[in-house]
Amino acid sequence: MLPPAPRSLQRLGELCVVDVPIVVLVIVPQHVVDQVDQVLLFHGLAVFAPFLFVHMCDGRGQLQAVQQVVAVVVVHLEVMQLQLLGAHVRLRLVNHAFQMFHDVILVLHHVPVEPHVGPVALGDLGVVVVVLRSGRQQAAEQEKHDHRAAPVSPQHPLSHGRAALPGHGSLLAHCAARCCSRHTWQAVGTVEGEEWRLSDRLSVRGDPAAGASGEMSARLSFSQYRLEAELERCRGECQWDKIPGLVEQLASARIHEDDDYGTLLLAEALLEESLAENAAQLQSSTALEDHDQPKLSKAKDLLNSVLNRGKLQPRHMTEALVLLAKLHYVQGRYRDAQGMCARAGTEELASDGQPLYQVRLLAEAFVIKGLSLERQAMSAASRIRLSEREEECLSCYLRACDAELLYLQELDKVAGSSHGKSAKGGVPAPEFDLSFFQQAALQSAYLCLLRKGHVAQAAQQLRQVLRAVDTRASQGFRKAAARKLAEVLLSRVSEDSYWGPLTPPCPDWLEREGRPVPRDSCYSALRPPQQFSGDNLFCPQAAVEEAVLLLLIGESMANRDAVISRAPEQQESRSASLQDASSVYDLLTVAMARRGQYGMLSECLERAMKFSFNEFHLWYQLGLSLMACGKAAGAVSVLRECARMKPEDPTVPLLAAKVCIGQLHWLEEGEAFARTVLEMGDQAAEFLPRAHLAVGLCFSLQATDASLKDRRDDFNRRALESLQKAHALDPDDPQIAFYLALQLALVRQVSAAMEPLQKALSLRGDDLHSLHLLALLFSAQKHHQLALDTVSLALSQHPDSFSLLFTKVKLEEVLLGPEVALQTCEHMLQLWQSLYDGTRTSEGDDGSSVPEPAPLSRGASGLYLTLPDFQDPETGSQRAPSIAASRLEQAMSEMSAHSSMQRHGPARVWSTLEHIWLQAAELFVAQRRLREATQCVQEAGGLFPASHSMLLLRGRLAELRGADSEAKTLYDEALTIHPQGVRILLHLGQLLVRTGRPGLGEKVLRDAVQAQSMAHEAWSSLGEALQARGSSQAPDCFLMALELEASCPIVPFTVIPRQL
Repeated sequence: MLPPAPRSLQRLGELCVVDVPIVVLVIVPQHVVDQVDQVLLFHGLAVFAPFLFVHMCDGRGQLQAVQQVVAVVVVHLEVMQLQLLGAHVRLRLVNHAFQMFHDVILVLHHVPVEPHVGPVALGDLGVVVVVLRSGRQQAAEQEKHDHRAAPVSPQHPLSHGRAALPGHGSLLAHCAARCCSRHTWQAVGTVEGEEWRLSDRLSVRGDPAAGASGEMSARLSFSQYRLEAELERCRGECQWDKIPGLVEQLASARIHEDDDYGTLLLAEALLEESLAENAAQLQSSTALEDHDQPKLSKAKDLLNSVLNRGKLQPRHMTEALVLLAKLHYVQGRYRDAQGMCARAGTEELASDGQPLYQVRLLAEAFVIKGLSLERQAMSAASRIRLSEREEECLSCYLRACDAELLYLQELDKVAGSSHGKSAKGGVPAPEFDLSFFQQAALQSAYLCLLRKGHVAQAAQQLRQVLRAVDTRASQGFRKAAARKLAEVLLSRVSEDSYWGPLTPPCPDWLEREGRPVPRDSCYSALRPPQQFSGDNLFCPQAAVEEAVLLLLIGESMANRDAVISRAPEQQESRSASLQDASSVYDLLTVAMARRGQYGMLSECLERAMKFSFNEFHLWYQLGLSLMACGKAAGAVSVLRECARMKPEDPTVPLLAAKVCIGQLHWLEEGEAFARTVLEMGDQAAEFLPRAHLAVGLCFSLQATDASLKDRRDDFNRRALESLQKAHALDPDDPQIAFYLALQLALVRQVSAAMEPLQKALSLRGDDLHSLHLLALLFSAQKHHQLALDTVSLALSQHPDSFSLLFTKVKLEEVLLGPEVALQTCEHMLQLWQSLYDGTRTSEGDDGSSVPEPAPLSRGASGLYLTLPDFQDPETGSQRAPSIAASRLEQAMSEMSAHSSMQRHGPARVWSTLEHIWLQAAELFVAQRRLREATQCVQEAGGLFPASHSMLLLRGRLAELRGADSEAKTLYDEALTIHPQGVRILLHLGQLLVRTGRPGLGEKVLRDAVQAQSMAHEAWSSLGEALQARGSSQAPDCFLMALELEASCPIVPFTVIPRQL
């Protein structure tokens, strides 16, 4: 069902009275032919609906119509030939058609109807040629002169046309050969808004010789148009290798015999090929010499000869001057280049409607002029005009950038239309690489502003070019521009002075940089490039936010353009793409680190692994990001690969050892990484003491985990040897001195530990762990008041340290009583609430996103938690069974029906709150206030219902109430979760001995002694059990308990973390 015809066409159909059959040619761009799939036939009139409306006037100006349409032929030309050619070229096209179809009626119509029909602009439709012939001609006469008809060349654009009516494919030739001239007609239409008339046509009145001459003229005219259009297309698309062949065709067809147009084309092709071959020298500002560049020398000779003869049309003369200016610039004659640009002028090149290649020449002319002005040597007189010259350079750069963006946008349209059918068939559009001057046209404006220190104007220019509609050819430039803008925002713009993309800069910026160049003055007659616009566009609100968005776009483009092939011929391309990607990821690391988004950063770097085989830098960045976001196991795997890529670097295995020791408790792996550094010997240089420190820490932690006394003593001995070696190699390292003192304290050499600790404090007197160790050493020597004073001093410098506060509670309980210690517990609860209460959410806000607190033990004001989720609260040791027990507790707590409260953030934060409640419960137990103690235990149980510490305290409360059976059951449950818990074994053994089961109690107490040989309470309880059974070993146990108690600190030394 055809759509209804417009009313104007209905009236025209009613006037179909003239017996003049016609052939209608509709010449449109290819993208229009692809979108329109029907020819509307209405009342015998063929209309290419709904686009075209044909007006015909006779000699008296009366409206006429036709009665019969013989055929409708739809053909297409290149978009560049229709859309970008000037009005005179369109008129020439009609003249060619008129000469070919002599003695016919021509109608040119510019379609002044709707501004847009779908995505197709009606102004781009081109021309409509209507050919009429008289119906009085007999078919026999047509057949007689059929051999004289001018066939349409297969290479001509008309050969791509299709007949809209079947069986009329050859009527066009008949109409062209034999046409009646009985009626006088006149072609009327508009071109670029101006009315034009075409009359005084040549006519052939039955003369065979004249007919043959007309046919030859028609073929010559269309051949000339085809060659000129193809030349303009090749120049617009920079296909210089095709220019010599087309120039030969011009010469063979004897076109442009009276001027040097062909010579100009050859000179341009040679010049551009020479510049493409020497792109690296142009980037390094190296002048090209004639004797080294034969193509450049020949192009120079051709251009000089062309300009000396002066046989070029004015517009071609302008092109020759621009080309000569380009040649002078690449040879280092900047003043000559500036002079040529001044002689050339840009008025004709800048006028709208010029061919595509002239827009490119305009951009190059502006950038050559700006670069020549900038590179000229300054004389004494010209220094006064320095500001004027700088402003003129900037104006040239801005014009060049706008013209180049417009050229690339129009080139993209032409390429998309010309290669539309090939793309549908699976053949991609050809790649387009920007030349040196095209890149300079795009980049010189913002680079000039940055050199002058005009950060705000440079940022605005970068935003302006990034808002321009992107094209295939500008992808590389957009990636570089986005990276440069992100770099400017991160390094030159603070959060307080940031302004959005759609808002003007702050007054301070404008006051410092002065008046910006008005952008309207940069356009002259050339229209500005098209920019993205629309409603509801996202606009960044912070410098880091805009930088991250730009870098994520750049990262996506870098991943897309990355060269994955490992072929040797791809080595250069692979290195270039890798360098671009690395620069983007480096800036992305800086931006995301400011917001603590290490998890997102690691995901971005993981995407880069597909093209980063054996690329140490990106792998190392990935390993660091995984460390920062807490993915310790993945970080170790990545760092192991980094160590394989760069085995001579000692920092990589030391970082892996740090993660193994501190976060994963993989002591054997940590020792192996540290020993790879020791094997380097003197090559490790200053990292050799750190390697000995890592080995010593691994041995120390293994000694804590060892269950057999012999193995424990052996590990302690080896740990002490490694730490002493490290201290001998670097006696001024405060961390090595501190860990040496800690290891001496762990083996209860309290007096010997004072010397290295004093060294560590002399080197770094405000170190938290050193002050904490000093307080514990004082408490081990039973100087509790000195220990409390030391803790108070440390808390004045580190008020948020829960580790010091737990120690303070114990000291206050001994010195001042439980009531004072309870006040400290209350302060701890208030401190926790002020720091981490944001990790809890309300019941009605389950889906809200709550930010995690800052990582613990990471800064001067962070939370120094000594009892993480895997640490034994009884001894403070980071033992492997404690890790398993903690994970089991967490899993069971999450599955428990009692754990209904929503918890967000790391588990160690909630573990801190649990230990605060349990500490308060112990103080209430010491005061025999069982009801308050029970309430505290319930609070702790609400956090971790399956906590072994909470079950232990519940058992003690049951024991105090006289419920021995319940207490034993609770002890057994706690022991099931944490089989190596010393305090659990201690209280269970004491309960068994007290309830008349000394044999089983002895067995449990021996397990406690084996689990922690330094626990004097376990030795004392074991002695009591043996004494109850009448064993002679009881006195030995009591003596061991007394000896250990004499050097026992208020809390175990193992509460101090041991990490590299």
